Amino acid sequence: MAEESRRRELPGHIAAALAGAGGATDSAGQPWAGRSLSGDHAVIHNFDNDDGQPDAGYLAAVGALLDGTGSEADVVASLATARVFVPVVAQLAEEADGVDGLHADKQADMALVTLTAPDGRRAMPVFTSSAALENWHAEARPVAVYAARAALSAVSENAQLLVVDPGSAYTFVVRRPAMWALAQQRDWTPSYLDDQLESALASAASDFPAVRRLETRPGGGLASLTADGRSVSGGGPGPELQVVLFLDDGLDATAVQALVGGLNEAWAGLELFAENVDSIEVKLQRAAQEPQLRQ
Repeated sequence: MAEESRRRELPGHIAAALAGAGGATDSAGQPWAGRSLSGDHAVIHNFDNDDGQPDAGYLAAVGALLDGTGSEADVVASLATARVFVPVVAQLAEEADGVDGLHADKQADMALVTLTAPDGRRAMPVFTSSAALENWHAEARPVAVYAARAALSAVSENAQLLVVDPGSAYTFVVRRPAMWALAQQRDWTPSYLDDQLESALASAASDFPAVRRLETRPGGGLASLTADGRSVSGGGPGPELQVVLFLDDGLDATAVQALVGGLNEAWAGLELFAENVDSIEVKLQRAAQEPQLRQ
């Protein structure tokens, strides 16, 4: 067989890049003339001198959360200016026949990694250090980005959760409302601390005479665990919001079910609820002599 017939064709995008090499401009059409490639001009992006270590602000916020002096809102706020590593892996885009019937990679793309949470939701993992990512997936390539950019990528991938440092000593879950706030670079208030949200829920509940009063509290899914089993008051996947309904006496199971269903439907129509609540649990209590919500 002639040497020419054994030569493999280059993928089109590589061939095009090579064809343009040595020209007067770079791949973006910017001229090389007058450009310095030394000193500060050689910096390609914000993380050229990154040592791969965790962000100090994030470590401080997590440390405070672990010892009970901080909050998960503080942790999310620290991520607003933190660099994280997003894992990407090679994904076969096109396959060709190889020697002796074996398959050979013809073209591979780099793809973001997403996970499936226990409740079925899509999650994107990010890592505060290159070592943490390597320990989690030795073949994944770390891409350094600001956490806000990672959150935006998670939104574009239809992920509902951003999971920070999975498989490490402590994993922090950024739930959907906080993830959206990061992506939009705005402050985040947890739903269980949002007075406006509580008022909106109470206003909607005033249309249901059996509801005397309601309160919002941290939900049972707010807490998380460290790798050694310590409970942490934040960073869990949810439900993060508990709504306590104080109800009239005498309601049977059918009436209670209809009431809760009607409330869920009414709350789902509230823009504040849709944007600020990731997941919810409802607790029922007897109202005793509680005044009605509706005057």
